[in-house]
Amino acid sequence: MSQQGEKPAAHEDDWWRKLYDETAPDTGPSSAPDSLDDRFDSVSDTVSEAVEPESEREPEPLPEVRPDPRTAWDPYREQAPPSEEPARKPESEREPEPVPVATQAAVPGPRNTVFPAPWEAPAGPPGPRTFAVPKPPEPEPPPAPLTPPAAGPVTAPDPVALHELPPDWAASDAPADGGGGARPLVGHLGDRPPTYEAEPAALPATTSENLDALVPDTVLDGARYGTYTLRAASVRGDSARFRGEPRRDALLTARFGAAESALVLVAVAGGVRGGEGAHLAAADACRWIGGAVARSHARLSEDIRAGRRADLKSGLHRLTDRTYGKLRARAAELGLEPGEYTTSLRCLLLSADPDCRTRVFFGVGSGGLFRLRDGLWQDLEPLIPEQAASGVSEEGPDGDRLTMDLQITTPPSPYSDGPAPPPAELFRFRASVARPGDTLLLCSNGFAEPMRGEPELPDELAERWGPPGPPGLPAFLADTQLRIKGYADDRTCAAVWEA
Repeated sequence: MSQQGEKPAAHEDDWWRKLYDETAPDTGPSSAPDSLDDRFDSVSDTVSEAVEPESEREPEPLPEVRPDPRTAWDPYREQAPPSEEPARKPESEREPEPVPVATQAAVPGPRNTVFPAPWEAPAGPPGPRTFAVPKPPEPEPPPAPLTPPAAGPVTAPDPVALHELPPDWAASDAPADGGGGARPLVGHLGDRPPTYEAEPAALPATTSENLDALVPDTVLDGARYGTYTLRAASVRGDSARFRGEPRRDALLTARFGAAESALVLVAVAGGVRGGEGAHLAAADACRWIGGAVARSHARLSEDIRAGRRADLKSGLHRLTDRTYGKLRARAAELGLEPGEYTTSLRCLLLSADPDCRTRVFFGVGSGGLFRLRDGLWQDLEPLIPEQAASGVSEEGPDGDRLTMDLQITTPPSPYSDGPAPPPAELFRFRASVARPGDTLLLCSNGFAEPMRGEPELPDELAERWGPPGPPGLPAFLADTQLRIKGYADDRTCAAVWEA
């Protein structure tokens, strides 16, 4: 048993007995000579037979010192100073160094290959580049002049000019169809641009309680039904962008119904300047008039296609009065005066029937309604104080009317059940027949003022919105933002191109 208490195996006991068995005979002395001299002579004879004298041996080639491939490309490895490195002969004068036989047998190929680092570019010819921009062809140099030019100072070319875009590229406009080409730019009219920047600067302040009251800086929409194409946009004014105020204008584009009986509504509302909740009042007006038209869209669509102007006027007047009644009730809930929570409201009703070209306009408050026909703009809402005071309606050469109703009692509306609140605003109505090539423009006051006060804007839009047809959405947005010094309010407009 061992010191740890283990029992040795049986074969271990046999080995131990044979090693220390006292009965085994001693081996005795050996018969071979075993003196110190004998051992020295034996070692000397053995060494002399195996090792040749140093003078008679040929020098063995030294093994080539090869770099470790793991550290051959290490850029952080310390390099020897130039003075300590031995001078290397040119490649043509160097003799090939012998390679040990053992190395040749163990490694079939060369071992001095230097592997590039993972972040280094691979050696060899460059491969194809992904998303490479083709280099524009270089212009051919002009022919040499027959007579040498006059001597003058030699100036080096400006390297910055080599990277500038050509003026035609930067100033060109996008195509009318909104396809490829140059990026639409927001330009200005007049001798110099306005004071404010052309792009948004500050966002309106908000808290966790009024996140639902936020409105985006820009709204853009469009559609195509029947024989017309619609483009609509609402953009925050330069002044509001600079001061971090919300966009007071609101825009609603909606379709009710389907197929030929579908009805398209475009509503443009502009909140009063300086009102605390002007943008909320504009949004409420668009939402409430949209709901009223949605509930009566079938009857409205039928009246428009049948040309029932009297029914349309009385019915839409009632729907508009109900919308303003809700605005007054909302102002009372907020503890505001009715004039503090109100808005202007202008709407277009467009039938989806390709055989119907009747376009209906109605609304209340300031704004504009224009028509581009044969290259000239017509103001379909002229400011005539005499007619407005007497309540006389204007009739155009095509039989379309602009009605200004001064709180005149109207018959009950065929589109509602209950009584309407008393009217308090000037109601405007017009039903006109469009011609092929016409462009009808409905806009808020921020766009109507420069259209009436600056001749350059309607002239520029007449050139841009004429043939060959309506612009794409990006080009239309750039057109509506043509800036003029002195006009920094919100701009909201909807244009309809007739095919």
